[in-house]
Order: sequence, then C-alpha cells, then structure tokens
Amino acid sequence: MKKDIHPEYRPVLFHDTSVDKYFLVNSTANTTQTKKWEDGNTYPYYVIETSSASHPFYTGQQKILDTGGRVQKFEKKFGKK
Repeated sequence: MKKDIHPEYRPVLFHDTSVDKYFLVNSTANTTQTKKWEDGNTYPYYVIETSSASHPFYTGQQKILDTGGRVQKFEKKFGKK
C-alpha cells in the first residue's frame, strides 16, 4: 500500500445542531475545530445540520402523501395484476 496518500482515519466528534446531539465516530472528515468530550479527551469537532437523530425518516415522523392518487394512476395505466 502506498504511503501518504490515504486520509487520516480518527475519532471525530459530530454535533447535530438541530437537536443538540453529539456523536463520536471514526471518520476522515477534515476539521479545523476541536472540542472536549465527556470522557475528558479532545477530539476534532464537525458541525452537521441533519443526522439520524433529527432526520424525519429515522425518527418516524416522515409522512408519505399520495398526492393526486399516484397509485390509482399507475394501476389505471398499467392495470392491476
């Protein structure tokens, strides 16, 4: 394997600002800030707006709307089998 071509893989502290939740995961994300975590160590710090803690799909708040009867249009066009 070639040396000095791969990004540094290290623990990074991600902060979901929409719900004020922190995640400590391994990542290659480039960061310029650092922040002290609960365990007393300082980690690279990366701010995100949406994560699994705030995205409607993962929180169960996503609503699927059948606008204009898309299912019925499909069944009419291609037939119900």
